[in-house]
Amino acid sequence: MTPLLIFLLAGNIFIQSTGSIKCYTCNTQLDNGNCNKQVDCNQGARACKTDVVGVVGLFNVITKECASECNPYFKDFTVGKRNISCCYTDLCNVSGTHAFRMNGVYVALAVLASFACVFLGNRL
Repeated sequence: MTPLLIFLLAGNIFIQSTGSIKCYTCNTQLDNGNCNKQVDCNQGARACKTDVVGVVGLFNVITKECASECNPYFKDFTVGKRNISCCYTDLCNVSGTHAFRMNGVYVALAVLASFACVFLGNRL
């Protein structure tokens, strides 16, 4: 029984280490709904990478791809944000823009609230 168990475990590890990952891919899309193409990545790819550039809460540019190496990254610029996320299971990069959309809503609400305070503050 023990040799059979060792053989099955070794085979499972070998299959997992040599199998390819599946990712969603797209190139410079403005809507995550357009990033639904599923691909079997090359043998060297071990991650699904999502790169989202958000421009001042107005829109996002989304790129998804297979990656042999992937380093998560986040940068908040004056005029926008860039977020690179990595995941390592089949079709794990299904989403990618929810945080930016919510931030855009919050920025818009903050700007409207500021204008309301300025204009209504003079009348009070």
